Amino acid sequence: MTADISTPVAAVPVAAPIASSNPTGPITMSIDIGGSGLKAMLLDPSGKPVSERQRVVTPAVPTPEAVLGGLDELRKLFTDFDRVSVGFPGVVKHGCTFGAFNLHPLWVGGFPLQAELEKRWKKPVRVGNDADVAGYGAIKGDGVELVLTLGTGLGAALFTNGHLCPGLELGHHPWRKKGMTYEDYLGRRGLDKFGKARWNDFIQAAITQTEALFNWDHLYLGGGNTKKILFTPAKNVSIVSNESGLLGGVVLWRDQG
Repeated sequence: MTADISTPVAAVPVAAPIASSNPTGPITMSIDIGGSGLKAMLLDPSGKPVSERQRVVTPAVPTPEAVLGGLDELRKLFTDFDRVSVGFPGVVKHGCTFGAFNLHPLWVGGFPLQAELEKRWKKPVRVGNDADVAGYGAIKGDGVELVLTLGTGLGAALFTNGHLCPGLELGHHPWRKKGMTYEDYLGRRGLDKFGKARWNDFIQAAITQTEALFNWDHLYLGGGNTKKILFTPAKNVSIVSNESGLLGGVVLWRDQG
């Protein structure tokens, strides 16, 4: 089946070569699948970038086959690598997707994304929830840490002393009015519906609410829409780079060195 990529992929410079011709360990291609863009970067074994970040547009109809076609185009922009880490915007179990609220219904029910990429690219692959991966790239590993990613949707990841508490889907938890969720207020839909000023009010309300709910020691706000934050966060709230969604990719492999 031919990939349905409705928006042409823009010409992008080839990523920077690996910094060392003799790396001391495996090079990871870290991928962040988003509702508006597919992004990737090469990381050394310690998680440091050894290439520029590259991006192609997420297909207008983001079915599994269309997104895989976009990832194939993204893969062509890089020099060689040893393995692949993928942050996916939805529920992931054992490399399969069981929900993708801002992509397409065909991702529901256990699409084998990890196995499909391994077959196409002939590389070992690991897939995790995108907010979890972003969290690995942002946290310090001290105490209770919550990560919220503000993008097309709302991702959330909770850590205790650097250990992930898996399966958190805070974005789809009911909040405020009946029938509404955190994502309805804090995701792209909320930003477009309520405007930037009220969206910022909702962000601050969510900070207060989640602190009472999780008793976190530190909160990290990531994702592309953090650039629209108008208030100055408290000392225990940090705005992190959108690249944290890529920088945590190496951690998916830490149990294998």
